[in-house]
Amino acid sequence: MIRIQNIYYMLSYAFQSLKQQGYMDCITEEFETTAELFSEILAKGIEMQIKRGLDRVYCPIKEELGALRGKIDLSETIRTQTFLKHKLICCYDEFSVNSYLNQILKTTMEILIRSDISKQRKVRLRNLMRYFIGVSVRNPNKICWKFRLNGSNQTYRMLLGICYLTIQGLLQSKGGSQLRLAQYLDDQRMCRLYEKFLLEYFRKEFPQLKAAALQIPWKLEEENFDQLPIMQTDCVLCFQEKMLILDAKYYTHIMQYRKEYNSYTIHSGNLYQIFTYVKNAAEQTKKTVAGMILYAKTEEDIIPDGNFKMSGNSIHVKTLDLGKPFEQIAAQLNEIIYSYFGVFHS
Repeated sequence: MIRIQNIYYMLSYAFQSLKQQGYMDCITEEFETTAELFSEILAKGIEMQIKRGLDRVYCPIKEELGALRGKIDLSETIRTQTFLKHKLICCYDEFSVNSYLNQILKTTMEILIRSDISKQRKVRLRNLMRYFIGVSVRNPNKICWKFRLNGSNQTYRMLLGICYLTIQGLLQSKGGSQLRLAQYLDDQRMCRLYEKFLLEYFRKEFPQLKAAALQIPWKLEEENFDQLPIMQTDCVLCFQEKMLILDAKYYTHIMQYRKEYNSYTIHSGNLYQIFTYVKNAAEQTKKTVAGMILYAKTEEDIIPDGNFKMSGNSIHVKTLDLGKPFEQIAAQLNEIIYSYFGVFHS
């Protein structure tokens, strides 16, 4: 079972802004559920965002006024006959906090307030809601998460990431129109966070390495065939003449059981995938290429752990226990670098 505290560490690498002084209390506090952690991060983040200034946009307003403001909607004024009351229907733009970004924040705060979190955190979020008067609440199931941030609202990136994980990873239907928050992130969102964490950890802790989530082109002998699937890696680590392709896997069940042989094996698809990545990369670079499947450890008794050669390339299969203190997790990740690249060993 993953420790809630470790989710914070993973988030802090995925969103470097979480390493600011304002979030340091989250390192020492023990959280019982992921919702408690997210509500604490969101409250701290929104408090800091309020000091910087909430995002504002020009919103179109149409209303009945006794004095001219903006443009007159002549057809609407005639249709409603407001001129008989010496009033006009006016259209104008108002610089408002009712932006799409603030709507997502308010929607998430309302969800957390209705969830099973501590009374103290609920009060804290309710107090923050005072700054969101006039901000609309959206249907959480219809929020579009594809938007671009600009220079003036880049500080929302981490806050929106927490909102996304809360709504997409924790929010579940309880039947009918009722909703509840799960205690832990679902596997799909946890897998994405796990992948992002590993990449950003190696980038931050080993700046000598070149770490990136690269696409590996297919090594074709003849003309290109555009219907081949994209080989998108989770993390490729390069240093001098060596390359390590790392494939992160977060499953409820790591091993597959072969009843006819009464044995457990790693999923064949995982092995085919890393082998394909390695062989195509090796054909197109002069570097020594190896691959690693890094599973997040589950409660299963049998876990994969081994090294072997396949068609001349090294393949490693390891597990990372996210239930241990983070110092031990970091030590295991560091050992991956030391054992393969060697030169970084202190």
